[in-house]
Parts: sequence; C-alpha cells; structure tokens
Amino acid sequence: MLKIEALTAGYGQAMVLRDVRLQAEAGEITVLMGRNGAGKTTLMKTIMGLVAARSGTVTLDGTDLATLPPHRVPRQGVGYVPQGRRLFSELTVAQNIEIGLGAGPSDTATRAASRAEVLEIFPRLRERMGQRAGTLSGGEQQMLATARALCLRPRLLLLDEPTEGLQPSMIEQIRQVMLAMRDKGLAVLLVEQRIDAVLSLADRVEVIENGRNAETFARADLAGGETRLRAHLGV
Repeated sequence: MLKIEALTAGYGQAMVLRDVRLQAEAGEITVLMGRNGAGKTTLMKTIMGLVAARSGTVTLDGTDLATLPPHRVPRQGVGYVPQGRRLFSELTVAQNIEIGLGAGPSDTATRAASRAEVLEIFPRLRERMGQRAGTLSGGEQQMLATARALCLRPRLLLLDEPTEGLQPSMIEQIRQVMLAMRDKGLAVLLVEQRIDAVLSLADRVEVIENGRNAETFARADLAGGETRLRAHLGV
C-alpha cells in the first residue's frame, strides 16, 4: 500500500534521509526503528509533506504523496499521530475531534459514524468532551491524538513513538488499538524504541541508521534476530 523508493530529504542544506526505501502493507504493522537522530521522525514528516522530498517517491496506492501539498495528504487516507501528540491544547476534546473529522469524509452521516467509532474505541474521551485537551493526562492526550487521526478513516496510520512516557496500562491500550486497526486492514507504520513491544507487535521491522536503510526483519526473523536488532539500537 505505501511504497517509498530512493527518498532523500532534509532541512535546508542538511540531508537527513538518503536513498531510503520502505514498504508498509495493508493489514500489517511495520515498525521503524533506529537510534536517536537516525531520521525516523523526518521520514514520517516527509510522508505527510511537512518536510519536502528532494528526490524519490512516496506512493500510496498509486498516488505520489511527495508531489502533494501537506494539507492534501490526509485526504488521501493518511492519519498521523505525531511525536508529542501536538494537540490544540486550549481547545476541548470535542473540538480536537471535530478538527480531525474536518479533514476526513465530508458527508454528515460518515462524520457522525466516525465520531461514534472513535468514542467507542476510547470511551474515556466521551467523559471528557468538554475538557480542554491541555488538562488531560498524558495517556488521555495520546488517546485523543490517536482518535483525531482515526477520524479520517485512514488507510494508512502513522504513529511516532505513541507509547513514550506512558504507564504500562495505557501502553497496552494503545497497543490493542494498533492491533485492531491492523485487523481492519489498515497499513500501520509505527516508530518505536522499545524492543520488547516490537517483538510481539510487528509484522516487519525496518531499521535505519544515519538516514539510510540498515536492515529489514520479517516477523519470522525477529525472535532469532533480537541480538542483531539490539546492536542496531545500542549506543
């Protein structure tokens, strides 16, 4: 579903990604791993058009996202949960959800169904609809950021370190949502640093080092390849 080929991108004169290739298939969770500064977040931002591709392609079902302005990428069915959540902290939970709905299908019935679905997935948000997003706990903010992305009814879901700083019970909730989305046929691309989470979650792991592809692990390779995977991530 998502195919990245020969992608080069960066900031100003600084190149961060160099000739990167990656695939994320429908109904699978692809995990992107690498040391801090390897280019993982830059890759996510480049998929979303927030960082311009210098060369290469980012294709989703035949559409090259790299040629689109950022505001048109979500319309192609791409939901994005950025690192740090990036909510509208002064707006309420309900208003943040409405912003997500506004980037998705435009008909009233579909929007109503999308709102109902995300509140069923995250019932705690239903209890906090009138509360400002900035006053939520870290776990509740992550729920809201994920719900906002799911309001698009995406085909591709990008999550950049969604479990960072969360307590174990909340990590498990986010994990179950990712599994549910995979089982619904979404392509899930996840940035994650915790190897223990990856071993039980990933269908494929892509490791990048210094902005380049380093190694790919299929699900069957993960158990036997844990030592190699840790070597890629160690200091």
